[in-house]
Amino acid sequence: MIDDIHSKTLEWINAGHQVAIATVIGTKGSSPRPVGSQMVAADNGAFIGSISGGCAEGAVVAELLDIIGHGKSKRFTLNINQNQLQPISLTCGGEIEVFLEKVSDVTWLKKLIELSQTGQGACICTDLETGNKTIVPFTTTDHDSEQGSQFVQAVDHLRSNGKNFIVKIADRNCFFQAIQPPLQLIVVGAVHIAQQLTAMARAHGYIVILIDPRNDFATKSRFPNINIIEAWPAVAIKQIQLDKRTAIVVLSHDPKLDDPALKEALASDAFYIGALGSKKTHAGRIQRLQKLGFSKSVLGRICGPVGISIGAMTPEEIAVSIMAEIIQRYRVKNE
Repeated sequence: MIDDIHSKTLEWINAGHQVAIATVIGTKGSSPRPVGSQMVAADNGAFIGSISGGCAEGAVVAELLDIIGHGKSKRFTLNINQNQLQPISLTCGGEIEVFLEKVSDVTWLKKLIELSQTGQGACICTDLETGNKTIVPFTTTDHDSEQGSQFVQAVDHLRSNGKNFIVKIADRNCFFQAIQPPLQLIVVGAVHIAQQLTAMARAHGYIVILIDPRNDFATKSRFPNINIIEAWPAVAIKQIQLDKRTAIVVLSHDPKLDDPALKEALASDAFYIGALGSKKTHAGRIQRLQKLGFSKSVLGRICGPVGISIGAMTPEEIAVSIMAEIIQRYRVKNE
């Protein structure tokens, strides 16, 4: 994901700091963090991110500071039997291969951040010998022909399955990493649960959009820092690109708002569709949507009653159950 890692790296460099990045480029066994996880350290000892879930972070920071000093990139492996950094071990018993590099050229960082601001994902190809990087937006289909067919095939493979990997391009080991735009959550209904859910989703890095035509409900005082669209869902949702990185939750408990929103959601590629209400309320909702022509299999995409069953009672607890279900659906579809 294009996230705080890259923005913070550029911020530190612009402030006059020297910076180095550690990237997980391979794992074996039960590793604490997936391939592509990153950690960044500045010359003042500040750091962000994680490559081991906590068990080797201090040692990695020390290595990054060393990289800042001499500027030479390198690869190393951490495992439970032999830690090349410190006498610590990965308690999970796995193995992590890491690439360390000093950030000297910020061109690629600026391009990634620019793509993020326009909602685009990208491929980063890193030459593991030189650290040189090539950025290819996932929306680009006309790849640079000078890179050759191997490069084009690798980018297309990464675009299709999103799994980071190492491959040889022109006899050089290259790490292909998918940097995805933020996930998006559309919430219909500016109710009390929505106040908790929108804040929680923002904390998880989601772009959040709240839809409600009732301007006394959808106020900035009730939803600070949230993008609010004061319009009927059937109109508002048409203004938004709904794709496989979008989750939609309807919370108004009013068919005039919920049903049109669900109709638009079911016609999209959204990875998650949730609807608040009791089993009785949801059964009535399904009947109304069936009359609109939706089949049982399509209607099965709706998670209703919304949220994982944790016995939630308060708005905060219900928001937790919904957010947990969204995360679960996304991971099941993408792991």
